[in-house]
Amino acid sequence: MDETASGTCLCGTVEFRITGGFKYFFLCHCTRCRKDSGSAHSANLFSTSAKLEWLAGGEHVATFRLPDTRHVKAFCRRCGSALPVVQDGILSVPAGALDTELTLRPNAHICTSSRAGWDEKLHELPCIDGLPG
Repeated sequence: MDETASGTCLCGTVEFRITGGFKYFFLCHCTRCRKDSGSAHSANLFSTSAKLEWLAGGEHVATFRLPDTRHVKAFCRRCGSALPVVQDGILSVPAGALDTELTLRPNAHICTSSRAGWDEKLHELPCIDGLPG
């Protein structure tokens, strides 16, 4: 049976649906993923069989391919939110773009040799339910 997930960009212009299951869920620490996510790592789901359907705002989806690499990023032209992209038959979906609750847990941290120096022992930091102050 196929699984279905849906998502949107931050401004709500782009809406999409994914039909089919994901094979992998990786947290990638490579320099490229850190730069395009602006964070310690990217969190992406991957599938070779799931199908992507743009429900609204497909004309606002832009794609950036880093020359001479396999690195590609899709994003909303209005708000810049990361969006799903298909490359070489592989669907990559930014986990944070999904509005559907994920039951899948990450399979692994990858490219950890590129991990940011400040991305160590983060589980030891205090947790604050809202904004600090």
